[in-house]
Amino acid sequence: MSETGLRAAPSSRRTSSPVVIGHRGAPSYRPEHTAASYELAIDLGADRIEPDLVVSRDGVLIARHDAELSRSTDVADRPEFAIRRRTADVDGELQTGWFVQDFTLAELRTLRAIERLPAVRPLNTAYDGRFGVLTLADVVELVRRRSTPTRQIQVQAELKHPAWFATQGLPMTELLAAELRRLDAARPDGPVVVMAFEQEALRQLRADLGSGGPTLVQLVDEEGVQDALLTPSGLREISTYAQGIAPHKGRILLHGADGSLVGVSDLVSQAHRAGLTVTPWTLRPENLFLPRHLRSGSDPHGLGDAQTEARLLFALGCDGVISDAPETAYRARAELTAEALAPVRPRV
Repeated sequence: MSETGLRAAPSSRRTSSPVVIGHRGAPSYRPEHTAASYELAIDLGADRIEPDLVVSRDGVLIARHDAELSRSTDVADRPEFAIRRRTADVDGELQTGWFVQDFTLAELRTLRAIERLPAVRPLNTAYDGRFGVLTLADVVELVRRRSTPTRQIQVQAELKHPAWFATQGLPMTELLAAELRRLDAARPDGPVVVMAFEQEALRQLRADLGSGGPTLVQLVDEEGVQDALLTPSGLREISTYAQGIAPHKGRILLHGADGSLVGVSDLVSQAHRAGLTVTPWTLRPENLFLPRHLRSGSDPHGLGDAQTEARLLFALGCDGVISDAPETAYRARAELTAEALAPVRPRV
């Protein structure tokens, strides 16, 4: 029992081989949160694909990174929706645009995805307008279709702003629990892992779905935010409701002000002592996001050595990594585990 009197969540540590999680699919190569991005991530070796979840006006869980839709869809070019542009407070931040909670699922189905980071990934803009908006149910159906008896693909879903959505009359955790039950996915060995930054959301899911519910993962932001969660007592407390942590990679690989790698922390071993898995985020292949010694050339948007970064995290004992370019993590894992490389089949 913990200091709070709660019983520890069943531990899932450790996996026989670290997992590769395709962050929003494979957004290095396709617009994020599209069927093409998720499918490509699986082709490139991902064991799990990671959709972010927001909620439509009619209470459907939608795979989008932002509640505001104009950065990742063509809503701004749709005259029929022009009147819905407004300014809203999203979890303490004023934003202007089109918000998912103002649209029904049927309306969202008419939108087309666009590249969210065109300056960083200009080649992805070639796919703008080709793919639609997906629901959680769509993503679960996709991984079930792509799974085989020897390779089970999972969804690792992130809840975006669950407390804020509740203030909009859209109780995300309740909606998720009901949807997981409907999809026969509310169990530890099911197709869905759930993660969130908000502790209360994970606690609510644990209370609702019980110890027989899906694996839960506590997200942890960069240094200076949520620091108390990563103390020994904080990690023990997480273990009362979750089976793992997903910290920012900078919590493990320590960087100086100039981006140089200056050391590594003991977070992995501390979390393992608390019975928690560790899957850091987000590995990206562009120089802009890499430690200084792994960058190649002077272009911040040029590609560096993301494979070595993943290999270092695996060597430090991480149970998986969350990556925009899952094939780099897949190859890094193969190097360390002598795993035979399966065919990697990019989709055109």
